[in-house]
Amino acid sequence: MLGVGEKFPELLGVDQNGKEVRLSDFKGKKLALYFYPKDNTSGCTAEACNLRDNYAALKEAGYEVVGVSKDSAASHRKFIEKQSLPFTLIADTETTLNQAAGVWAEKKLYGRTYMGTLRVTFLIDENGMIERVIEKVDTKNHASQILG
Repeated sequence: MLGVGEKFPELLGVDQNGKEVRLSDFKGKKLALYFYPKDNTSGCTAEACNLRDNYAALKEAGYEVVGVSKDSAASHRKFIEKQSLPFTLIADTETTLNQAAGVWAEKKLYGRTYMGTLRVTFLIDENGMIERVIEKVDTKNHASQILG
């Protein structure tokens, strides 16, 4: 997993509208880049809604918020519309960014082993360097973890 002091790849992926998102798009701003398993699931919806409800405070603290999952751009558009999300979601359908960040990993559920996205948030400084990594995300209070 990428750690403090490391840099993310320049090309982050494509957003819900098929537009390329680059690390340099956020130069001079702090970025909360959060990875989550799946649109419209209970934990991921709770996390996205917590970030939405605290978006003004996050912006005030200088953060841009960007979510990443392996869902398609169309799935992201529906999720954004349904939950009124004010931030960008990256469609990492090939798990390129998930793998580069080190959050594409083996998971276990009901005795079944599979590959999936770990719920991790990277706080990136104004120069594109990782400042902090939140590995134990509290989906219902994630904004306060970022701000804390």
